[in-house]
Amino acid sequence: MPPRAVVIGVDSSTQSTKAAVVDAGTGRPLAVGRAPNTVTGTAGARESDAEGWWRALCEAVAHGLRESGVPASAVAGIAVAGQQHGLVVLDRSGRPLRPAMLWNDTRSAPQAAALTAALGGPDAWIARTGSVPVASVTASKWQWLRENEPRAAEATAAVRLPHDFLTERLAGVAATDPGDASGTGWYSTATGSYDPALLRLIGLDASLLPEVAEGGATRVGPLTVAAADALGLPAGITVAAGTGDNMGAAVGLGLGGGGLLDRPVLSLGTSGTVFAASRARPASTALSGFAATDGTYLPLACTLNCTLAVDRIAALLGLDREDAAPGGEAVLLPYLDGERTPDLPTASGLLTGLRHDTTAQQLLGAAYEGAVVTVLHALDELLRACGLDPADPEVAARPLRLIGGGARGRTWVETVRRLSGRPVIVPAADEFVALGAAALAAAAATDGDPVAIATGWGTGEGTRLPALRRDSATWERVGSVLEHAARSLSAPVPRPWTGAPGSPG
Repeated sequence: MPPRAVVIGVDSSTQSTKAAVVDAGTGRPLAVGRAPNTVTGTAGARESDAEGWWRALCEAVAHGLRESGVPASAVAGIAVAGQQHGLVVLDRSGRPLRPAMLWNDTRSAPQAAALTAALGGPDAWIARTGSVPVASVTASKWQWLRENEPRAAEATAAVRLPHDFLTERLAGVAATDPGDASGTGWYSTATGSYDPALLRLIGLDASLLPEVAEGGATRVGPLTVAAADALGLPAGITVAAGTGDNMGAAVGLGLGGGGLLDRPVLSLGTSGTVFAASRARPASTALSGFAATDGTYLPLACTLNCTLAVDRIAALLGLDREDAAPGGEAVLLPYLDGERTPDLPTASGLLTGLRHDTTAQQLLGAAYEGAVVTVLHALDELLRACGLDPADPEVAARPLRLIGGGARGRTWVETVRRLSGRPVIVPAADEFVALGAAALAAAAATDGDPVAIATGWGTGEGTRLPALRRDSATWERVGSVLEHAARSLSAPVPRPWTGAPGSPG
């Protein structure tokens, strides 16, 4: 790269697109351009127009360049990290046939259950993909499309994930990476490739899928002339393969083989996620056993209801989001959109433990507690998936890195500290998905290691808060309600299997 070169990292998320213009040498964000994404749907449906993502990407890049004051000629590379699992189906001209089904679209829960049974149960899926199908997984959505919109499925000439779609617009090449591919339900983390048996099971031709690059920092092509004109960038600059948003955040935090291994992260955003990079291939039905984008693995647990759900409770109560108090005897599980972890796609919010003296502030605090206990519930399983003993004092003393919009909120941070009993690091940097994408772009332009680059940038460093004594009473009260709710709210009954005939083996 030339001296003082910059790279652009794009975070194409559920609600917005962000384009970070980053100094490639220091990792300093010079500007972050933003543009909104539109989500539509009711009664479990969540969809977006994929063309809208491209327009938002162009707008965000233009805003970022203007605010940075950097000439377009200084840009050396670009990469996209996008929301995982979304199903984008394209016609022969590369245009969407219908709106993309998003990760938080729960309509395909029956298909997920049927797919799980068709292969022989959860353990069979874990052995192949590292994850058990839930409504979020792309394979479940493809099966839903086959059953409910067969004409669209039959007309499909290409199947893409959100980040794949945008990368193809940039480079004109159909490419993905192991990280995002590992969330589809048809990619094997055991073999590092698409699984022919799973593709037969869901009736999906491998020719419709993008090639899997070696990693998210693989250079998949130069920026095309058409994309350069749309973005106001020089044609020919490096386009990296990119990855999924969780994998991008891991890179941005310096998690992976070239940085931190087996160190947990809690992200508080639209979804709540807990994850870590590890060399151990995860094999737990309680987790998503993703691949990372740098050759390691990324065991992860994800909840559907986090900051937006708690904000909705605050709005219903007429309170500011920070106007909360510990919940007292009240327990509120804010499962407003169903839930992924635990797998309760048809669940709704649950409130119990009300008393005459329960205040509105306590109800809001209970919503925070319900969301935090839900996402922390999988932390011990995550550590075990990394080959660690959660009871080991050294492991228990490892700080929990807290990122996402909630990490900037006092109540979120203090609720996590109180209920986890762990030291917490709140990194000074922000926009880790975009920073991770920028590190991928820098690595692709220099043939470097993206995790080592991000580690050198120091983006995962920040304020360390000491551990608090764990609020065991609240933990046990919320955990008891959560356990009973998970038992009583049964998953949908699988539909009769309508997939391809014959054994999936």
